[in-house]
Amino acid sequence: MKIAILSRKRDLYSTHRLVEAAKKRGHKADVIDTLRCYMNITSARPTIHYKGGELKAYDAVIPRIGSSITFYGAAVVRQLEMMSVFCVNDSVAITRARDKLRSLQLLSKKGIGLPITGFAHSIDEIQDLIKMVGGVPLVIKFLEGTQGIGVVLVETAKAARSVIEAFLGLKVNIMVQEYIKEASGADIRCFVVGDKVVAAMKRQAKSPEEFRSNLHRGGTASAVEITPEERSMAIRAAHIIGLNVAGVDIVRSNRGPLIMEVNASPGLEGIEKATGIDVAGAIIEFIEQSTEVDKNRSSGKG
Repeated sequence: MKIAILSRKRDLYSTHRLVEAAKKRGHKADVIDTLRCYMNITSARPTIHYKGGELKAYDAVIPRIGSSITFYGAAVVRQLEMMSVFCVNDSVAITRARDKLRSLQLLSKKGIGLPITGFAHSIDEIQDLIKMVGGVPLVIKFLEGTQGIGVVLVETAKAARSVIEAFLGLKVNIMVQEYIKEASGADIRCFVVGDKVVAAMKRQAKSPEEFRSNLHRGGTASAVEITPEERSMAIRAAHIIGLNVAGVDIVRSNRGPLIMEVNASPGLEGIEKATGIDVAGAIIEFIEQSTEVDKNRSSGKG
């Protein structure tokens, strides 16, 4: 089987591990720079060109698309879908996951447990917005931030109003969220592949003063046992967004587990090193099973 990995850099840990896992299972894996792809959009025979020539046919594609290139990356994935290539995560699911507000609205509609979250446009509504999420302390998040960037904890009403006013004045889209104090700066990353949570790790903020648990912010990671409720919630959340491969972040609150975010391109390094689980291999195995099902359906065997 020929697998393409859409990634800007082949030396990234996640990209390298996917190539390694594919080769180990007897497949050919190529790293394709997403931004070097360009498209011929036609109803007769849609194609993708790459570095001066037509991109050869692939059986499957693993999108590893950074948030800064979501728009173009999703367009490349859509073109591959038009060419009937199996995409581990499709373009619609990727764009859903990148829009934090849309993701939370979809999860809310299906009754998934979430932190209380507010969203407003007018500065005049700030006071009620703060009240809506239970007052201070509260968390302010950029709608398109990643790796803990654009996430601010404010502890007084005066500071909350000032920060919200500043962001709204700069035309930055933000959401305001209740602060889950009892989580003590920890969350759980569940790595979902298909219908399974293949690995889970607890991420802990580096100090009591730092509430963000992201590993890129200096947080630490360790393997963790998750409950059946957390496992079911993570799988369901990934499927609601439409993702086959997802990193689902959960916090343990006094009212049960709550989903913080569903990530369409979760990194492999932290979770593989914390758990010792071959997550890259699980993704390749999922591709094998999915493409085999598609072949059986096409031949009438399914």
